[in-house]
Amino acid sequence: MSPTVFMVIMSSLATGTIITSSSHHWLLAWIGLEINTMAMIPVISSTHNPRSTEAATKYFLTQAVASTTILFSSMMNAWYLGTWDITNTSFTPAHTLLTIALAMKLGLAPAHFWLPEVLQGSTMTTALIITTWQKLAPMALIYMTINNLSTTILILTGLLSTLIGGWGGLNQTQTRKIMAYSSIAHLGWMIIISSMMTNILIISLSMYLIMTTAVFCLLILSKSKTIQDMMTAWPLSPALTSMTTLTLLSLAGMPPLTGFMPKWLILKEMLTQNLIPTATIMMLSTLLSLFFYLRLTYLITLTLPPNSNQTKLKWRFKPNFTTLLMTVTSTMSILLLPMTPMMLL
Repeated sequence: MSPTVFMVIMSSLATGTIITSSSHHWLLAWIGLEINTMAMIPVISSTHNPRSTEAATKYFLTQAVASTTILFSSMMNAWYLGTWDITNTSFTPAHTLLTIALAMKLGLAPAHFWLPEVLQGSTMTTALIITTWQKLAPMALIYMTINNLSTTILILTGLLSTLIGGWGGLNQTQTRKIMAYSSIAHLGWMIIISSMMTNILIISLSMYLIMTTAVFCLLILSKSKTIQDMMTAWPLSPALTSMTTLTLLSLAGMPPLTGFMPKWLILKEMLTQNLIPTATIMMLSTLLSLFFYLRLTYLITLTLPPNSNQTKLKWRFKPNFTTLLMTVTSTMSILLLPMTPMMLL
């Protein structure tokens, strides 16, 4: 892809998200979502192989259906209430359809099937964009319409997402699919808390973006596409391996790492709201996710590949991938827990 085309596509990707996040009119928000989707398709299919073409087609179909449903729900709301204002979506069929469409946009269960397949057909960098930047526009719409969305549907969708995110990742050997199910589980936590406290939603989303970016940067640098590839990370760089281990444990929500913060705050708020059975199921589903994170950390730190060389370390070449983003995000995904009181103010 030429630099000019790449710049135009990335600008369109950013513009679509910004238009959706800053608009108060449903048509403008829909236009932003469409710009965003159209810019993402050439990024996914840029490698020119059947897997990437299939992934781009699946992505286009699911996002087009979700965008159409959002447009249809906004038209129903405008027909019934006479307003296109995003914050005034109080017509019940309209906001029910909107909740379903946004769940499909984000890849929440039961509309989650496209996310692992699209990530597996994409490059690591494209998978990073899909699991981080592409979540911002739908999350902004949820944030703006949360007072009108159905709390029951949000909690049920979130609960199902945390369970499927844990179960689905257990049997995976591809790191991109593992990260896809991890994304589904984390978004389930965010959707549940969105109907209770939006400031915790923003903290959880920020922590998720930081930790997911850090893990993907580490996977890109170590060229780990499968869990077998992660066994070769230790000879490549012991320091990189240590950072990957800590970042994965943070993503699992282990104290005293950053990933414990959002889970702690969400569970505390749910217990305050007397949602004890829901909180219990979510904690149990986190144990499923913890299993596959621990499996990854075990393969990275405690196993070495068959090695006939006299030296245990590889030749280290200068990486093509810039490490500044990885350094900043991995440090933040490990050390931010003591900053919790400041973030809550």
